[in-house]
Amino acid sequence: MAVEVSHKFLSFSKRLFLYVLTLFLGFVICFVVFQYKREKSYKIDLLNTQLQNYNDRINDLIFADDSIDEAKINNFIKHCNQKDLRVTLIAKNGKVIFDNYKHNLEEFNNHLSRKEIIDALKNGTGYSINRRSQTFGKEYFYSAKFYPHNNYIIRSAMPYNMNLVEHLQADIHFIWFTIAISLILIIFFYKFTNKLSMSIDRLQLFAVKADKNEPIDMSIQEAFPNNELGEISKHIIKIYKRLRNTKEDLYIEREKLITHLRISHEGLGVFKSNRDEIIVNNLFIHYINIISDSNLSNTKDFFSVPEIKPIVKFIEKNQQLTRVTEERRFSLNIEKSGRIFSIECIIFQDNSFEININDITQDEQQARLKKQLTQNIAHELKTPVSSIQGYLETIISNPDISKEKLFEFLTRSYAQSNRLTHLLQDISVLTRMEEAPSMIEKDKINLSDMVKSIMSELYLDLDNKHMKVDNDLPDNLHIYGNSSLIYSIFRNLFDNAIAYAGTYTTITIKKFREDDNSYYFSFADNGVGVSEEHLNRIFERFYRVDKGRSRKLGGTGLGLAIVKNAVIHHGGTIVAKKSPSGGIEFIFTLSKN
Repeated sequence: MAVEVSHKFLSFSKRLFLYVLTLFLGFVICFVVFQYKREKSYKIDLLNTQLQNYNDRINDLIFADDSIDEAKINNFIKHCNQKDLRVTLIAKNGKVIFDNYKHNLEEFNNHLSRKEIIDALKNGTGYSINRRSQTFGKEYFYSAKFYPHNNYIIRSAMPYNMNLVEHLQADIHFIWFTIAISLILIIFFYKFTNKLSMSIDRLQLFAVKADKNEPIDMSIQEAFPNNELGEISKHIIKIYKRLRNTKEDLYIEREKLITHLRISHEGLGVFKSNRDEIIVNNLFIHYINIISDSNLSNTKDFFSVPEIKPIVKFIEKNQQLTRVTEERRFSLNIEKSGRIFSIECIIFQDNSFEININDITQDEQQARLKKQLTQNIAHELKTPVSSIQGYLETIISNPDISKEKLFEFLTRSYAQSNRLTHLLQDISVLTRMEEAPSMIEKDKINLSDMVKSIMSELYLDLDNKHMKVDNDLPDNLHIYGNSSLIYSIFRNLFDNAIAYAGTYTTITIKKFREDDNSYYFSFADNGVGVSEEHLNRIFERFYRVDKGRSRKLGGTGLGLAIVKNAVIHHGGTIVAKKSPSGGIEFIFTLSKN
């Protein structure tokens, strides 16, 4: 709130002056404090040096006589320049052996804990400022020095009174000098900031009008002073005039590009002629990292990927052309990491270029499957049609054919036509599941009743093969799904067992597990089974273990493919394995909902 108020009531020139003044005063205060402490420290060091000199002179007196002559020491103290000088001699163990203020040495405590004594023993010299004497109860300035040859410490001290305090204070004259210089500089700063702010205020007025798209009088350039800031301001106005003329065009093109990127379902990247990135979408980054063997930290590294060399050569070739005579567009397909990408490069007039990457894996797979399916369908349709055609040609070319042969040929033609009908029905079911899965309606189904109904329909076929069905499904087992597709699952599994399991076999159906989402089923027989080399392929369309036997039995080759797709459509999975009883077992799941 305080900042908002200051901006409202203070002009820019005043705010600028206050900012500069605050910065300057901060510097001055820091300088004064530093200089004050520095001068005080110098005087303390000077006093400490003086006291250390006294210590050395006293040591020289002791060293000359090779003994402590108290009279000589007291005489030296009496005639020195320092009034109230106190001198103390302390042994290395901290015991006081001389003090000019007190003759009864037994009253002194051990001095090893004194700061100046600790420093002297450690560093050779030490001092302490404004420390209260434990013996006399007064505050002193102590300076001590250790003399290792004599194993004692000489300590000089002066009373920390008003005279000493004034002596240690810094000279006040430099503070007044600093204040005077600061006032002169503040006046200079005020004039400078005021002049600078005038140009900035004019530039601010221009910026406000430019921001609001208001008309700007170009004569405003003449209002700026002839200095560096004025020149910069004039150039800014000229640049703004040029930019304003192209702003609308650039805005339209920008919106087009951004919209295209957002709605695009492909990886899109736009680059400068030197391959610097202009704009790319997330899908482009995702695709280039799949194509590359290593993760790319920079989109520019994309052009060094070996698979992209044809694109790079195309770009280099066309950027060298001085005259464009052909369409500058190139595309290629790349297979990488089990996926297929279609990459297209378009080079623009300024030699910048655009690269589009599409994942066409699914489209290619669908195309291959459709092509394969078409070929298989044509092959499968050819057999019954050829048979029907052959029987009919025989009947037409032999008008005198016997009734028995005629009936036989017609019966065979009818059987082939039924096979053709079943084939077309199966193809229709597969197509419906793949191309329009959302249009398949789902209802609540009683699975138990449906399986029983299928067993009734196949009663004669089961009886002819002397086959039994062990139905362990619980009663009133319900599932939500498409009735026709669920029916096709169990019907095709029954038909497959009847056709290939053999005679005197048993079919077992059971629900062996369930969870919150799915039922787990087993459909097994104890028949001849299928070798393991065929188990992984029996769900493929038109795949037959024994092609000749399958066609003889009338199978379309699509039954188990329908089963797999129907299971997947109902949110499940299916696998085939050898049954413990010797036949084949299908394990599959169906979603409850």
